[in-house]
Amino acid sequence: MKRNVQSSKRLALYLAQGGLIAAMYVVLTMLANAVGLANYPIQLRLSEALCILPVFTPAAIPGLYIGCLLANLLSNCIWQDVVFGSLATLAGALGAYLIGKWLGDNPRLCAWSAGVPTVIANVLIVPPVLKFAYGIPGSIWYFYLTVCAGEVLSAWLLGALLYLALYKRKDKIFKT
Repeated sequence: MKRNVQSSKRLALYLAQGGLIAAMYVVLTMLANAVGLANYPIQLRLSEALCILPVFTPAAIPGLYIGCLLANLLSNCIWQDVVFGSLATLAGALGAYLIGKWLGDNPRLCAWSAGVPTVIANVLIVPPVLKFAYGIPGSIWYFYLTVCAGEVLSAWLLGALLYLALYKRKDKIFKT
């Protein structure tokens, strides 16, 4: 009986953490979208900084995926962007989780490495969606450059700063 109660508490905590992360992703994307930064060739999704959170809790993986899915749906993105953009975020979150497992005992290295999978996944996936699914005029290489710049600023730089800010409080914030 005691084991079932502990399992239920862990599941509730996991779902609460994932849900909160999903909600934060949606809100940050909507804020960036309101000022024209979240979609199209030049993107600076502040929500991508959250993609380092799987280093602290595996609940962030589904939270980020669902948050991105909802944010893309609420932003009236086309289905290809909803599907593939969300998969890019999922891939980045899984990569951050693995980096956390591998480098977790080296906070500085982990901080500056955890955002890299998100940058790579979005740079590989989003530009073809912009070019071929949306049909936005311009060079695919331009889209690679602009998406990369936005991801480096949001997922890598802001993500690393967020990691460093949370690291000392991780045990209190991300209880398991």
